[in-house]
Amino acid sequence: MAQDPRLASMSPDELRTHMRALGYRTQAELAEAIGVSRSAVSLWLEGKVGVPRPVAMLLRMLLQAQRRVF
Repeated sequence: MAQDPRLASMSPDELRTHMRALGYRTQAELAEAIGVSRSAVSLWLEGKVGVPRPVAMLLRMLLQAQRRVF
């Protein structure tokens, strides 16, 4: 059985793309929206720490939900 792509890890570039697509212009905005520190977002974007799977899944689901809004 194929793994659900929403459960995959997220690269820094994908995180940046999702962040912008969801309307977050700064690391602080994204951090506040998902309840993490700005420094955590910075580490993810720099690729120093992997994006936690629950965060990756949340961002993918938010983006998918945003695309369904008319």
